[in-house]
Amino acid sequence: MTIQDLKNQNLILFEVISGSKAFGLSTPSSDTDIKGVYYLPKDRFFSMNYIPQISNETNDEVYFELGRFVELLLKNNPNTLEILASPEDCILYKNSVMSSLTIELFLSKLVKDTFAGYAISQIKKAQGFKKKIVNPIDKQRKSILDFCFVLYGNNSIEIKEWLLINNLKKELCGLVKIPNTIGIYAIYYDYLEINNFRGILQNELSNELSLSSIPSNCPVKAYLYFNKDGYSSYCKEYKLYWDWVNSRNIERFKMNQSHGKNYDSKNMMHTIRLLQSAKNILKTGTLNIRSTNREELLNIKYGKWSYKDLMSYANQLLNEIEVLYERTSLPKLPNYSLAEETLIKMRETLY
Repeated sequence: MTIQDLKNQNLILFEVISGSKAFGLSTPSSDTDIKGVYYLPKDRFFSMNYIPQISNETNDEVYFELGRFVELLLKNNPNTLEILASPEDCILYKNSVMSSLTIELFLSKLVKDTFAGYAISQIKKAQGFKKKIVNPIDKQRKSILDFCFVLYGNNSIEIKEWLLINNLKKELCGLVKIPNTIGIYAIYYDYLEINNFRGILQNELSNELSLSSIPSNCPVKAYLYFNKDGYSSYCKEYKLYWDWVNSRNIERFKMNQSHGKNYDSKNMMHTIRLLQSAKNILKTGTLNIRSTNREELLNIKYGKWSYKDLMSYANQLLNEIEVLYERTSLPKLPNYSLAEETLIKMRETLY
């Protein structure tokens, strides 16, 4: 099914404008995100073809099936709680049956783990972003040779330098693994070009060193150490970095570059917003998603805070959340039985 199918069959129960426009944090460049709730026709609901969620290709329009929506609300999932708590001016459509679902039915002490827990994951994401910005990886991929070193006196040098110093070709080298060692190889050299040695590696994209059969009368030229763990770590980091480069939001990346603070400022704005929401829920027992501190949050988005100050502020909020968690009047968990009873009555009305 598609979102258009939901609309054509009148299956949508709730539809809201979400994201920055609902939070009161939109700017002229902000997109319009749509979230909603639908229900499956009775035959589809009871069949093997239950569809819990439907979204468009860009994921800026996401709709949850009623049962899945309630399931996530019971878990105090931030996204679904924020949908349910949408301001009146952001509600595009609301079926009367949705009035049965109130925010008070679901809010509980779980928000400490969901809102604050998600915020912590975003902090780690921002730290990863900072690491990538500060430590870019060259597009030109390193080869095994960059992780090979030749024992040279009481020191070692890169094999590329060793080959250059001795005026040798890597294609005429032959390698033999030294038994009972890790990463140590004997290097032989075919000066007469008669032994058909396999060289150090087959090509620059090889992930393994080449080994050769060595005549018994051929002397050892030197000993090589291959830092295989270092090479494996580099390959992993290279892939992660360039996957990130290829999938990142270019406009958002340019904004982060322009303020020069080396962190994902939009990500950190929403992280602080989530922590403030968790604090206010535990303090007041309700959820108001419209931000009352727009200027402060937008200053974070525009990179006017240092990364150090943001981390300090986030830790302060986390400490306040811990204190409020012990004092809040919210229940430890939502009333599952009442929520299930409400869901059943809603389905009975719909069917």
